[in-house]
Amino acid sequence: MALNPRQLSLLQAVREHGSVKTETLAEQLGIPLQTVRRDLQRLTETAMLERFHGGVRVADSSTRNTTYAERQRTQAQAKQDIARQVAQAIPDGASLFMNIGTTVEAVARELLQHKGLRVVTNNLHVAHILAANPQCEVLVAGGTVRHEDLGVVGEAALAFIRQFKVDIGLIGISGIDADGTLRDYDMREVMVARAIVAQSRQVWLVADHSKFDRPAMIEMAPLQAVHTLFTDLPPAMELAERMGEWGVKCVVSGGTEVDELA
Repeated sequence: MALNPRQLSLLQAVREHGSVKTETLAEQLGIPLQTVRRDLQRLTETAMLERFHGGVRVADSSTRNTTYAERQRTQAQAKQDIARQVAQAIPDGASLFMNIGTTVEAVARELLQHKGLRVVTNNLHVAHILAANPQCEVLVAGGTVRHEDLGVVGEAALAFIRQFKVDIGLIGISGIDADGTLRDYDMREVMVARAIVAQSRQVWLVADHSKFDRPAMIEMAPLQAVHTLFTDLPPAMELAERMGEWGVKCVVSGGTEVDELA
């Protein structure tokens, strides 16, 4: 499909951010919202972009994740907002699992003033960040290090995780299906995440809005396994209603729970 200059600008803006809200695109480019929606519809019909609740993103593969550098850039402000919210909810003296993911790493940066934490992690970025906090003891899983994002996976990591029972298992995820299925790309990472879920008294999921309806091939767990979802925008109404039935609390950045938004 031949794109006009306005549509090319829209496409480039989305590619630069990875994912973006429709209203934000209209504001940034000075284009009427209805025009943006029409253009985005054309771009999604050609599979250049794909929609999610509240916005649009570069079309994803169900078998391959984006690069670590791209994940760091995508929704950076949303991740920081989520991280600040999570850190406020974590008490001093807590024990935590922290797994692989850029949102989890953002939380680690918000924990540098916490006291008496004991953190078990298979994420070398998290370990490096929290090493700067003398009031935090960090235990690092052994295993195979993924070169791109320094995540530690494999049987040794699994065996290490299974030695502990912690207060909070803090996990990230690549995608959340409309039915609430949590999905990721690497079976080795998924196996460690499942162990974290099993060994945590509470499971807290951190996921910005672009993770909703994002395709990923491997099922990690049902959303019912999560106690609290921290995100930056409310999920679609149907999923929000299911979460209420499952007893899954949803906290949106700013301290608002989804069930308070009605």
